Amino acid sequence: MELTEIREALGPDLPAFRARQLYDALYRGQAEELVQISTLPAALRAELAGQHRVGQPEIARRYESADGTRRYLLRLEDGRTVETVRMPEGERDTLCISSQVGCPVDCKFCMTALLGLERNLTAGEIVGQVLVVCRDNGLRQEGGRLNIVMMGQGEPLLNLANVLKATRLLSDPAGFGLSPRRITLSTAGIIPKIEEMGREAVRPKLAISLNASTEEMRQELMPITRKYHLKDLLAACKAYPLRPWEKLTFEYVLLKGVNDSDADARRVVRLLANLNAKVNLIALNPGPEIPFDTPAPERVASFQRIVRRATPCFVRKPRGLDIFAACGQLKRSG
Repeated sequence: MELTEIREALGPDLPAFRARQLYDALYRGQAEELVQISTLPAALRAELAGQHRVGQPEIARRYESADGTRRYLLRLEDGRTVETVRMPEGERDTLCISSQVGCPVDCKFCMTALLGLERNLTAGEIVGQVLVVCRDNGLRQEGGRLNIVMMGQGEPLLNLANVLKATRLLSDPAGFGLSPRRITLSTAGIIPKIEEMGREAVRPKLAISLNASTEEMRQELMPITRKYHLKDLLAACKAYPLRPWEKLTFEYVLLKGVNDSDADARRVVRLLANLNAKVNLIALNPGPEIPFDTPAPERVASFQRIVRRATPCFVRKPRGLDIFAACGQLKRSG
């Protein structure tokens, strides 16, 4: 809920400074209940709590990994559920959040695709994931130690209006106060929506799921790309208005014997030759019903060596494999 919406909801008699106090408490203060907002008079707190609810997602289940990762099954007000993952690493924390209930994209190496799409999340449900998980782990947004990646369930660009509103709330200095540099959106490559997002003043960083070095292979692995062709996607990336501090990220899931050869790596180098970009390699995180295997570490290393001769290239360390919390594993399993 934005500041103007708070005032409208609570009525014209509420002073503007009280609405600002409420906004600050909900987003910066991560208040769970209205009665907890100590900056408001007790009588006003009781009145507000009697008429309104904060309405954040509820923790239905929490799964703990041996590596410190936590996977959350969050229940929404209509009873549907989504997943959010907290990944600690040193003094930094990354939250992987969802943008839809399920996913419509049907990537053949992703367990989330098996769910299909149930509905879009509202901006409040997107931000609510962050608030709930931060509060549960005692995380604060100050100090540059918190990152948010929209890489959970869903295709964020197919829910762009709510994703952008959530980004504004998360990055509002008067609200949650997280720098846009610390928010990343991952997409299968919905070209018109990439162009639309690029026109926004406040937006996440852009990450593209590439996952293949040829048009034919990409269409086989990611059926949605039959509508959004690789050459057009790369043209949209070339035209994308990067901010001075920004690079495009290309994500590449390596599938044993499918897209992980040295020839594939050389083709990736050629595809990205004229882009200000970096590459994140992800050795397949396996799961039930996924008909692919994980390549050997030496195969991953060979692919990385070839790509990084021309483009910064990193191997993403899998987190939470033992609780199905890694990239591509979110399927609301019990």
